[in-house]
Amino acid sequence: MALEVAYQCLGAKKDVPTIFSSRHGEVSRSVDLLLDLANGEPLSPTSFGLSVHNAIGGLFSIARADHASNIALAAGESSIEHGVIEACGLLAEGEPAVLLVAYDCPLPQVYSAFKDLNEQPYAWAWLIEPPRREVVSLTWSAAPEESLPDTGLPAGLEVLRFHLRKDRALERISDGRRWFWSRND
Repeated sequence: MALEVAYQCLGAKKDVPTIFSSRHGEVSRSVDLLLDLANGEPLSPTSFGLSVHNAIGGLFSIARADHASNIALAAGESSIEHGVIEACGLLAEGEPAVLLVAYDCPLPQVYSAFKDLNEQPYAWAWLIEPPRREVVSLTWSAAPEESLPDTGLPAGLEVLRFHLRKDRALERISDGRRWFWSRND
């Protein structure tokens, strides 16, 4: 899913740094490897190589023969916000555009005790360029004691919904931070 949306968003453009942002990364593949190991089965070198968090970026770079940098980012429930911050940092350093790919899948059953929301598979991509005018801003502060109503959505889908519906604001509390997205157009 992540590669498909990256290809669709970037098209034939080359030399665009890419950020792959995922809360869980390739944890399902890692769990499968650990189960094989526990059962005394041989490990697949290919599965092992693809189990690391930056495997998606490596595959994307190799398949496109593109030497632009790519970053694999996992920052818990705030992964999408940190992906945007990283993209803005690259733009501030002079990159003309940055591809942000947000993706995730539910945790494997073995981690069901850690389920904290109704996770579902998703992937989307934004080609981020320096603004011609300020359209969306993102700020954060320390999270207060109170919590916000739970939407039941993964953070990446909350942010995508905010963007597609052109909502005026989105406020999220996660990982000890209050994230505030706003639209200024």
